[in-house]
Amino acid sequence: MKKLYNFLKFFLPVSIKRLFQKLFWFYHNHSLIHDFEKFKHGIYYGPITYSADGLVTCSNCDFIEEPNFAKAYAAAAATNPWPGFTLQWRVYTICWFANQAKLLEGDFVECGVNTGAYARAIIEYTNFNSLQKKFFLFDTFEGFVTDQVTEGEKAAGINKYATAYKDVYAQVRETFKDFNVQIVKGRVPETLTECQSEKICFLSIDMNAVVPEIAAITYFWPKLVKGAVIMLDDYGFPNHIHQKNAFDAFAQEQGLQVLSLPTGQGVLIK
Repeated sequence: MKKLYNFLKFFLPVSIKRLFQKLFWFYHNHSLIHDFEKFKHGIYYGPITYSADGLVTCSNCDFIEEPNFAKAYAAAAATNPWPGFTLQWRVYTICWFANQAKLLEGDFVECGVNTGAYARAIIEYTNFNSLQKKFFLFDTFEGFVTDQVTEGEKAAGINKYATAYKDVYAQVRETFKDFNVQIVKGRVPETLTECQSEKICFLSIDMNAVVPEIAAITYFWPKLVKGAVIMLDDYGFPNHIHQKNAFDAFAQEQGLQVLSLPTGQGVLIK
């Protein structure tokens, strides 16, 4: 099937190419396909406890009701990034790692902010204003930068983000006005020099495309302290395979490996 696709792909419309790419990804990554006998006899140890954002599990997820996280998630959801915002496990993961990183020397950085849901949750969860740290937020705050998308990413469907975002700059300024946050409006990597901090302990990257994301981690890498956490939001998602490949190569150059999570996120520890 793969050989036939490689022969026909030059003649197929983009929509059909995307479908084939998703099918190939599913075949190579979804355990149910490779272990059908196990699936027939059941792979869950109990009732489904969580089913959202591409993740279905029967594992315990009582963290959702934990008061500090519940408050942090409510703050994230209140930024209204999109209708039906249900990223509890992803938000919990980024909050947990941020809470570990806060023990290190250095500031926080997020590249790819949108309405600020992640940053707002982190601020609430870590009691950020008590930390004597600064949080730098980088984004255009007015949409996806399409001219940074590679041809491979276009074929994978990344340009769908071109219509996914709105102008949220005024909203973000209002959201973070009471916190020790510096909002940097503009394109990455051109704006990165506006971060004056020489020590970073937490870096979140979520710009949906290879060029600005690799530029960001390359720029901040010398500033990241030992043990610093790098969160990669799109690492495991099918349409973002080019980002995964790029970050895997970057990590290998540093003698490290990205931790792949079932939430789709990737984690790198310096």
